[in-house]
Amino acid sequence: MTRRIPPWVSVSSVTVSALAVVAVLAVQAEGTASPPAARAEPAASPSKSGPSKSDPSGEKHDTPRLPPRGSGEGRRVVYSLGQDRIWLAEGSGDRNLVTFTAWPGSVDPRVGEHKVTGRRDATTGSDGVPVVRVVYFDNSGGAAAAFSAARDGSSPEPAPGKKTGAVRLRSKDSQSLWSFVEVGTSVVVVR
Repeated sequence: MTRRIPPWVSVSSVTVSALAVVAVLAVQAEGTASPPAARAEPAASPSKSGPSKSDPSGEKHDTPRLPPRGSGEGRRVVYSLGQDRIWLAEGSGDRNLVTFTAWPGSVDPRVGEHKVTGRRDATTGSDGVPVVRVVYFDNSGGAAAAFSAARDGSSPEPAPGKKTGAVRLRSKDSQSLWSFVEVGTSVVVVR
């Protein structure tokens, strides 16, 4: 006479086996997770000239720095006039930051919080330069303030004698900003 195994034993052994597999996979996954990036307070740039024209690759983007204190919370773009630096920040604690430098125009936007008021795929800037991925956020001082990239990727100095609120970005940085913002996104301008 053949002895039958009770059903509860079969179910229990399948459950224990499944839990063992899940535990092994969890341990393997934990071992491959990358450690959180170290965060440091931003240091002031040595110059207000923005990225070097002789170095179009600019700076390293692998270690984001925190935006200045008092620049708000939640999903926002932070633009520091003193550092010529932009942060794409979101969430509490400003995790998953992207930061990069920019070339300012001849007219600075007002310090304070603004909202993105419009976006345009391409146009010609007030300085006559064809630009792409234009993000408008302020209209003070006689010039519309907007982030953009020159179509040819250049970083021209503001045209002499022309008022321009254009804040020029490298092409890849303007793509990051373009993907991050929509009309109504906060833009916080700080000194």
